Amino acid sequence: YFSVLAVVLKTSNESPSTDEFNKVELSCLIESISTTNPRIEWKKITNNKPSYVYFDKKISGDLENRAVIREPATLVITNATRSDTAKYRCEVTAATDAKSFDEIVINLVVRVKPVVPKCSVPKSVPFGKSAELSCVEEEGFPKSHYQWFKNSEEIPDDPKTSLKFFNSSYTLNTGTGTLVSMGVHVFGQGHTRGP
Repeated sequence: YFSVLAVVLKTSNESPSTDEFNKVELSCLIESISTTNPRIEWKKITNNKPSYVYFDKKISGDLENRAVIREPATLVITNATRSDTAKYRCEVTAATDAKSFDEIVINLVVRVKPVVPKCSVPKSVPFGKSAELSCVEEEGFPKSHYQWFKNSEEIPDDPKTSLKFFNSSYTLNTGTGTLVSMGVHVFGQGHTRGP
């Protein structure tokens, strides 16, 4: 029987997510290693540029007071913020192993609740002309999706899918929050649906 001395990493979750201000774990598990004191580093990758999060046995950068290492190499962020959404790379260097280096990349998403949208409705529209209604909010992450209602009933994305709205003429964009009515009879109220 011949065993290869190699550092091998694994993770229990490649794409963790959490709500803002909660705790989240970036799992970096050492599956095999023979080196007794391996070098462990964590880097945050933003716009393809890595910056140190954990180096020389210290947490640094904007995670300095909000993260800890749980042995052997798992990074635990105790109070996640929207700016933590990024890719993180766990790197382990084991000098006395034949395969002396391994890394894994974790993609973290920190969800942010949407706020009340700002809506704009034209004061008046000439009869038979189109009117654009819009609702926008910039806080939610992932990006908010919008629903429109008329008399407390949800307006479908496509009027042809509903008997009540079949004769209506409008376009609805759930991604941008705009409702363009080709006639003035489809006015509603906008709401956001958060992550």
